Formats: sequence, C-alpha cells, structure tokens
Amino acid sequence: MKPIRVLAIAGSPRRHGNSEMLLDWVIEEMKQDPDVSIIKIVLNDADIGPCRGCNACEKLNACVNHDGMDILHDQILEADCIILSAPIYCMSICAQTKALVDRAQVFRSRKYVLKLPVVPLERVGKRFGIFISTAGQDWDYVFDASIPVVKCFFHVIEVKNRDLSYLMVQNVDEKGAVMKHPTAKEDALSLSRSVLLTMKERFS
Repeated sequence: MKPIRVLAIAGSPRRHGNSEMLLDWVIEEMKQDPDVSIIKIVLNDADIGPCRGCNACEKLNACVNHDGMDILHDQILEADCIILSAPIYCMSICAQTKALVDRAQVFRSRKYVLKLPVVPLERVGKRFGIFISTAGQDWDYVFDASIPVVKCFFHVIEVKNRDLSYLMVQNVDEKGAVMKHPTAKEDALSLSRSVLLTMKERFS
C-alpha cells in the first residue's frame, strides 16, 4: 500500500493554542501508523497573502500572487487528507485561515471556469478532509458561520461532503483550556483512528 499523505494546516496565529493542540492530537495518533506520511504547515509562518479578486486565475489557471501559496498549492493537491484547524474569531475562522480559503479561488477557477480537473479523475472520491475548530464562547451556534466557508474550501479541492469530518470544541478560551475539556482529547484520538480506517478501506 502506498503511503497515505496527510497535510495538517495550523491556522491559528497563536502557536500551540487550543485548535493547534487538537490538531496535534489527531496527527500524533495518525503517526502511529507506518503507512502515514504527515506534513504540518503553520499558516502564520507560511506567507499566504490575501486574494486580490483580480480573477486572473480564470485565464491563467494560476494565481498572480507569488508567495507561500506557490508551495502550499501543490501540497494541497498531493495530499490524501487535508486537516484544517482554525479558532473562531468574531464568529468565523481567523483571518489567516480565511486568506487560505480565499486563495483557493484558483481551484474554483480551474474546476468551474476552465473546466479542468483539480486532481486526476482516479483520485476524485479518494480525498478526505477534517475541520478542527475551537471557540471561547459556549453558544450553540458559534461555529455556524464557519462551516459553509470550510465546506467551500474542501469542495473546490475535491473533498466531498461525505468525506469531511469535524471536531469543534466550544467554551475553551484561554490558552491550554482544551486540555481540561472532559472529552476533547479522546474525541481527537477517536476521530483520527476513524478517518484513517476509512481511508485505508477506500484505498485498498
């Protein structure tokens, strides 16, 4: 079996905060499997600028911005599983992660305007995504605005809704609060094992 390629993206500007801790628990569990290869990217250090809204990608099949997305673009396409973690700031994902989502416009242009494959056809239906998020508030609706944004990102990179999983923990505000949450770590480990099992079944 070929290695399962996982791309883990830490979207928070606060290093080793609650959303990144959840991400690390997920990927550390995956690392126990010798068939898994993991790349972790910290968006705050990745030099991903905002989308210009110029629509040049609709003609060029590429972005005119040249920054860290030049590398991340290929890593996103090569991965079998993309794990995106981001905290909730002002009722949606933080700015660093939203910039990444907006820069995925190049994939949308490729798919819907230029009518070109984003990934080879044999890989469609064999890509997986996980969205990890934390919020300081305990409101039931605190994640509601972020979910359509995240679904849009995963949709244009050919991760189907059926293959998208979520781990969202509310009421964890101060740094490290997620460590005191009664179920967060076990939920992260369980999700990691479940997604990896599903991927292996799909790839076999």
